[in-house]
Amino acid sequence: MSAPLIVLVGPMGVGKSTVGELLADRLGTTYRDTDADVVAAAGKSIAEIFFDEGEERFRALERRAVRDAVAEHPGVLALGGGAVLDGTTRGLLAGHRVVYLSMDVDEAVRRVGLNTARPLLAVNPRRQWRELMDARRHLYEDVAGVTVATDERTPEEVAQAVLDATGLPERTAAAVPAGQENHTMTEQGTTRIQIAGTAGTDPYEVLVGRQLLGELPNLIGDQAKRVAVLHPEALAETGEAVREDLASQGYEAIAIQLPNAEEAKTVEVAAYCWKALGQTGFTRTDVIVGVGGGATTDVAGFVAASWLRGVRWIAVPTTVLAMVDAAVGGKTGINTAEGKNLVGAFHPPAGVLCDLAALDSLPIHDYVSGMAEIIKAGFIADPVILDLVEADPEGARTPAGPHTAELIQRSIRVKADVVSSDLKESGLREILNYGHTLAHAIEKNERYKWRHGAAVSVGMVFAAELGRLAGRLDDATADRHRAVLESVGLPLTYRGDQWPKLLENMKVDKKSRGDLLRFIVLDGIGKPTVLEGPDPAVLLAAYGEVSA
Repeated sequence: MSAPLIVLVGPMGVGKSTVGELLADRLGTTYRDTDADVVAAAGKSIAEIFFDEGEERFRALERRAVRDAVAEHPGVLALGGGAVLDGTTRGLLAGHRVVYLSMDVDEAVRRVGLNTARPLLAVNPRRQWRELMDARRHLYEDVAGVTVATDERTPEEVAQAVLDATGLPERTAAAVPAGQENHTMTEQGTTRIQIAGTAGTDPYEVLVGRQLLGELPNLIGDQAKRVAVLHPEALAETGEAVREDLASQGYEAIAIQLPNAEEAKTVEVAAYCWKALGQTGFTRTDVIVGVGGGATTDVAGFVAASWLRGVRWIAVPTTVLAMVDAAVGGKTGINTAEGKNLVGAFHPPAGVLCDLAALDSLPIHDYVSGMAEIIKAGFIADPVILDLVEADPEGARTPAGPHTAELIQRSIRVKADVVSSDLKESGLREILNYGHTLAHAIEKNERYKWRHGAAVSVGMVFAAELGRLAGRLDDATADRHRAVLESVGLPLTYRGDQWPKLLENMKVDKKSRGDLLRFIVLDGIGKPTVLEGPDPAVLLAAYGEVSA
């Protein structure tokens, strides 16, 4: 039996894993995390254990993991945030070198943010944090011989403070990895993608990572007095949590609940939002925050563009589709009986926060639907996306996949490059509509009951076949569309008897010029181009290839 060299305790998000790995490296030993042991033993994430089996079951698994680790592990050991609640566990820690990593509530909210993977902070992070710490702080202090504050310190600085406080000798060089010298703990794993300002608009950033809620006040700024949080009914708790958090920081924050999905994209819903803004005295220095999927960010952006001829807004997308497409680029709009997004405006956000933790609880069909836009980005600009999906189709279907962050980041970069040079779709930006001409016609035909990604998938297969029949695209690349899309579970066909209706719908599509139909097709992977006025017989033949 071996005793751990150091045991780290502290609340969720404090950085035990990051600091623990640094300490193990500098002490020339190994690192172990009891949360990881629990996940390995259960075969599912901690959030899934809480949801499927309850907190009591998780605590039993945690108790066993701590017992085994304390008995077996000779290196640096980190315990889960709630492990000290168990009296048996506290007894096991007696006589060991235990270090409590602490942080204050503001730091906690910046780090934990909207991370829905942390099941005990799923509603209001600031209030929940205070309640958790009221129950746990004295327990951390009781079991620990040393307390090290982590506020406004880098992981390297915290690790050094632990070494100084415990007097343990270093056994390896304490080199800081290049480029990490000035990274704070809240910035670990966050990617910032720049969108250039064009046509008189300001540049902005898309942040991709986890624990991003703390960035919201920075984007809102000091000039705003009021903030309106627009959210769908399905995210009522999340929207209210964001509102409460902003209110606690001094903003006059209101929450405006929208219908779910495409039902929100009507002039009646927009008018309801305008009324709420008017009743609360919303001015040009105030800010709108859209929390939700692509429909929510479309409405939030449109309301922001139209209120007082334009106020600032921030997108907090919670679906794959919204992260890689709807929330980026400034195209906002609502639907009418005549078609999708026919009423709208180009109004870029002041910033976009893509918190990947929001995807952890996304239904599988919604997640897969978003993959259509990612695959689209692969075909029009970044073939590495296609390679990653083909290498692990099952992994691409889930937020737990090994390439999730990279796929989303690459897709956003494709869109960022395009919209930075063409905000108003006067040229290059049209390539982002690959597969969308037929897709929008299908969506209208289905009264917007089809998921957008499903329609785009069929639309891309149609566009590939159209390109092949027009002599623009080789057979292998056309066939690759079907293989990649089908591998992640996206549809390839639509009802064959609907072609006359679809053709009429496409004639009023925004990409048409007069009576001239325009389609984005490929000359090859990464080589999109415009096909104008194709022969009706070719169109019909291409549709025949996707007819069920």
